[in-house]
Amino acid sequence: MVDDHKKNVVAIGICSLLLVAMVVAFIGTHHDAEYDSYDHKDVSDSKKAIQTICKSTDYQKTCVDSLKSSDTSNPKELIELAFEAAKKYINEAAKNSTVLQSLQKDPRAKSALDSCHELAERAVNDLQRSYDKFKAFDVSNFNNMLSDIKIWLSGAITYQETCLDGFEDVQGDAGEKMRQSLKTAMELTSNGLAMVTEISSELKSLSVQGFHNRRLLSKNLPDWIDVKTRKLLQAQPQQIKPDLVVAKDGTGKYTTINEAMKDIPKNSDKAFVLYIKEGVYEEKVQFNSSLNNLIVIGDGPTKTRITGKLNFIDGTSTYHTATGINPFRAAVHGDNFIAKDIGFENSAGPEKHQAVALRVGADKSLFYNCHMDGYQDTLYAHTYRQFYKDCVISGTIDFIFGDSAAVFQGCTMVVRKPMDNQQCIVTAQGRKEARQPTGLVLQNCTIQADPAYYPVRNKLKSYLGRPWKQYSRTIILESFLDDLIQPQGWLPWNETFALNTLFYAEFNNRGPASVKTQRITWPGVKELPANRVQRFTASQFIDADIWIPSTGVHYAPGFIFPVLEEDQSVKYSPNSPDENKDLGGEREKTSFISSPDKSSDPEFDLEKGMAPAAAPSADNKWHFAEKNVEKKQDNTPAAFKRALAVEEIQHQNFELKRQIVAICENLSCFQVKNLSSRLRQQESKAARECSLRPTP
Repeated sequence: MVDDHKKNVVAIGICSLLLVAMVVAFIGTHHDAEYDSYDHKDVSDSKKAIQTICKSTDYQKTCVDSLKSSDTSNPKELIELAFEAAKKYINEAAKNSTVLQSLQKDPRAKSALDSCHELAERAVNDLQRSYDKFKAFDVSNFNNMLSDIKIWLSGAITYQETCLDGFEDVQGDAGEKMRQSLKTAMELTSNGLAMVTEISSELKSLSVQGFHNRRLLSKNLPDWIDVKTRKLLQAQPQQIKPDLVVAKDGTGKYTTINEAMKDIPKNSDKAFVLYIKEGVYEEKVQFNSSLNNLIVIGDGPTKTRITGKLNFIDGTSTYHTATGINPFRAAVHGDNFIAKDIGFENSAGPEKHQAVALRVGADKSLFYNCHMDGYQDTLYAHTYRQFYKDCVISGTIDFIFGDSAAVFQGCTMVVRKPMDNQQCIVTAQGRKEARQPTGLVLQNCTIQADPAYYPVRNKLKSYLGRPWKQYSRTIILESFLDDLIQPQGWLPWNETFALNTLFYAEFNNRGPASVKTQRITWPGVKELPANRVQRFTASQFIDADIWIPSTGVHYAPGFIFPVLEEDQSVKYSPNSPDENKDLGGEREKTSFISSPDKSSDPEFDLEKGMAPAAAPSADNKWHFAEKNVEKKQDNTPAAFKRALAVEEIQHQNFELKRQIVAICENLSCFQVKNLSSRLRQQESKAARECSLRPTP
């Protein structure tokens, strides 16, 4: 039995490696040869493999330079080496931040560099766990595995960007020196995300039933949470039997949260329940990165309150003003963090500007019936996958911000009265790169005015959001928008920043402000049908079906209300170049889209990225389903024969992929190797026969 088990393990490993190799070869065969700075003749297999791997990245020279000393042609090993290279450069940047800090006299510069050191360590951790996960490639569970890696690499990108954000109002050259120190590290991290995203897309394109489906945990609870613990999330306070109790009145073992945290087990693989009784806890609570699988339960969000007053005006960076969840030294950075019936507050007031009440950097974190109260920058949804259910978030400016993949269901966003010279913005999403699988999704939420703000809502105006970073992405669907939101809906960060590259959409909303006739018409503001909004629902966007059912918290995996697949009276936005870039496989996604007239192509701006195409006119509709494409064909016999030949080759390739996957599942890897060879031969034949690009 042991020998059979070992054989199976070895076989699975071989199959995994062959599949990854096949996919990377497939990418290389089909990729546009735009980057041709290197001579492709008479080069070693290793160099060819490096060039192929790097073609999917945005920083191709940096990619090639980081791998050129390697002597392997194994694509899996090359991707692992790419992760290692990024980690090396981030570690060097962390050391530089320590050296720079010792030379600074400005307290804000010192604080920013201190944050950079923490954030660099966090980015290294994300790269390390991405490396470990990829090294243990599991062909039977690749979808979940690659989703994890993509969100962690995105986190590493965000942490490096957050480091640089800390120098925004700092005098001197420390910020520029840190930017130069991080330049290569950021490019390599971006490249790693590009590689994994492309592989993810190609493996999904195999589309074999039973292979690409995610493993759901709703029927089998994960090891870290048992049925007894699960019931705690549905229990009343008097029914709770926690592991530790904190009580202001002395009825628990501890009177402060920080005191209790010393006795919470680190790196636990089981759920641990901390019960915080009614009271106002004026302390900066820091759930650090080693506290995995922690459940924190209070007596209610208005009864159990964690408060603080740290703010930007008094000298604390935005990153360090949080009370509550914070991704590094003050973390819940550990996976599977849950908070229920807790209130988080920053009581600094509007005159203190940035003052975070809660910062969240925990993957698969869940907040149920919680309140987050503040003014500017109330909730810093910093990184990873997050879910908020039946929560109340209040504030004034950018009061939900960050670069997580966060879904809010059934939440209430309360806009408070700002200072007399201010206007209110609900969201400020901070997605830096188009491949990051992040964004803010508000579903079945309510956006309303605080009673003190309501009388002045037309003087001190409110907006749905503005773009904090280049590829800011926010989707508001099935929600109630009260009349405090201005008719134009969205606000620019400045005059032109990110207007072409942001991605904002409203879908099936209701309420006085849901009417979109006067909405701003930037290229990045989209009108989408249901099939393009679906990917932003919880099951797809944050992999909710994998981890939320086990908690016992009710959630909607898809749309909550009935939707029309397509409304014929609506002029939908064309699919922009970056809309699905975080999913990878742009070749497949664009192969069914007719090429627009070049004279109408938007101008490419290096600072802003590629602008999406303009909306189609009534007499020039674009169709995005293959069955609706009106193909232009040359009616000559030769062209017709070429088209038939290519179609047949593509069909044969699909069949070969299907057989490879089926055989991999049966662990017959000798056959996989033969089929992979046949697939490469078919691809070469297709390339010789005719270009696979659609005819304009």
